[in-house]
Amino acid sequence: MVRRDKSNYIIQSVAHALDVLEEFRGEMDELGVTELSKKLKLHKNNVFRILATLQSRNYIEQNRTNDNYRLGIKCLELGQTFIHQRGLLKQAQPILHELAESSAETSYLSILRSNDVVYLDAVETTSTVRVVSRVGLHMPIHSTAAGKALVAFESEDELRKRFHSELPRFTKNTIINSEELLHVLARVRECEYATDLEEFEDGLRCIASPVRDYTRKVIAALSVSGPAHRLSDERIAQTIGPEVARCGKLLSTRLGYRE
Repeated sequence: MVRRDKSNYIIQSVAHALDVLEEFRGEMDELGVTELSKKLKLHKNNVFRILATLQSRNYIEQNRTNDNYRLGIKCLELGQTFIHQRGLLKQAQPILHELAESSAETSYLSILRSNDVVYLDAVETTSTVRVVSRVGLHMPIHSTAAGKALVAFESEDELRKRFHSELPRFTKNTIINSEELLHVLARVRECEYATDLEEFEDGLRCIASPVRDYTRKVIAALSVSGPAHRLSDERIAQTIGPEVARCGKLLSTRLGYRE
């Protein structure tokens, strides 16, 4: 029996729907019908029908303030399933438990999505005072330890494109100057862990380390979060920072990373 080339089985409408989804990669968080039509060289009516179909299944959602479209929650769910199947969550679970126990703080696993940090999993501390879980939340890069750990090893050109303007302030400690942030990221590369010293929320401190896979690319971040009174500068420098960095390297090794 002669096998036919799989290109013969391609359904054009499905291919166009995937083309639409793929246009939302990178910095393009939101796109309109006209813009998509021009980019894909498709009739506006076809683009609208594709978007309506994707929206009905929650792969796309519409911003009611400007009528533009953005990726929906179903894309995140599929991404999480992919990550789970590839072993990241499975390999991270015991290390999250180990980190939560050794630090006596809540531990997190997060990934980068465009210009947001997305928290995938957590193991809560047994301490009475604890932070509210961030699992499922999208957080800014520049004011979170996980965000800094995730992008610190990008090239300087990539970082300057990512942080090309004044950054939003959340607390009096938030770094809003891009040049200052670049210096902070350089220190992250030296010590292999990043900090958030009440930069996103008053009274909350976080420490994070990068997680790499077999390609040596940073694909995730391990972090711990806790009240500022428990995470002093001294404790971070002497115990928590090195422990978070150790656990980040341990997970990286389990994912195939070799120095």
